[in-house]
Amino acid sequence: MLDKLAQIEKRYLEIEENLSSPEVMNDIEGYKKYMKEYKNLLPIVEKYREYKSAESDIADAEEILSIEDDAELRALAEEQKNDARSKLEPLMDELRILLLPKDPNDDKNVIIEIRGGAGGEEASLFAAVLYRMYTMYAESSGFKVELLNANETELGGFKEVSFMVEGEGAYSRFKFESGVHRVQRVPETEAQGRIQTSTATVAVLPEVEDVDFELNMDELEITRHRSAGAGGQHVNKTESAVRIIHIPTGITVDCQDERSQIKNKDKALKIMKSRLADMYNREKEQAVASERRSQVGTGDRSERIRTYNYPQGRITDHRIGFTIHSLENFLNGRMDDMVDALISADRAEKLKAGLE
Repeated sequence: MLDKLAQIEKRYLEIEENLSSPEVMNDIEGYKKYMKEYKNLLPIVEKYREYKSAESDIADAEEILSIEDDAELRALAEEQKNDARSKLEPLMDELRILLLPKDPNDDKNVIIEIRGGAGGEEASLFAAVLYRMYTMYAESSGFKVELLNANETELGGFKEVSFMVEGEGAYSRFKFESGVHRVQRVPETEAQGRIQTSTATVAVLPEVEDVDFELNMDELEITRHRSAGAGGQHVNKTESAVRIIHIPTGITVDCQDERSQIKNKDKALKIMKSRLADMYNREKEQAVASERRSQVGTGDRSERIRTYNYPQGRITDHRIGFTIHSLENFLNGRMDDMVDALISADRAEKLKAGLE
């Protein structure tokens, strides 16, 4: 491991030198590529240098102890040695985490799709609660949110809603949200005050760039139609809504949020590309997963991942057994404790798998 860290530091120094060369500075794409690698290596190199500094402090202290007779100086050297030694193991643990293979999608923008599940209108209302929660969390985290498509109900819920979260690291903060979310509460429409259980399904897709996945336009059936609103909402008189069907798989994307047909088509293509790329990637992952899966949950959208219990004011994530007793804050977008716990659990699983 230390040899690997030394090689990483060597590469880091090479990139640092290249970034200051006129040739690289004049090559915009080349400069971006070097800067991305530089940023990825920086936290590893900084932590490795902390580790080397602690080792150096131990060596210096041992040298003093080997030649010095003065009791006070020996005491100071012993203290320095013990202090540096206490840092080595935690630093090594941090380095092991930093060396874990990085999810190539972590820095990407993310498309989130929420659909009402079991529970009728109550499920649609819960989908709207999740949409509000995610958009508040995204905005408080410094991300930009763009609505892609929404199919509203008369009571203000969503049969389905799709939106994009833009910003560096967006996928890394949302990727564990895929799955079935269950809510237990007394519906506003329930006269008897009985608790009802409903569900909503969340899909999290990294935005796909053209270099990552090429969409075959010959496999698409693209039609236009009039937008359909809920109840008395405004309905576009023109055929601005766009429906795209991927003929080989039957995957369908409907976009009607914009008044412009061109904008709706662009958004629908973006969602279609991400859905297809996600489907193909899942097929590849399933082959690997048959041997080992070192991640939190399976990412399967049929997996029940979390329960929101209104009467008890708690949220429990079933994958890691983590419970938060502040439902209102959580639904107002204060999700960091849950997200951080999921990331930590995922790292622990990967570290464990690497040691087996």
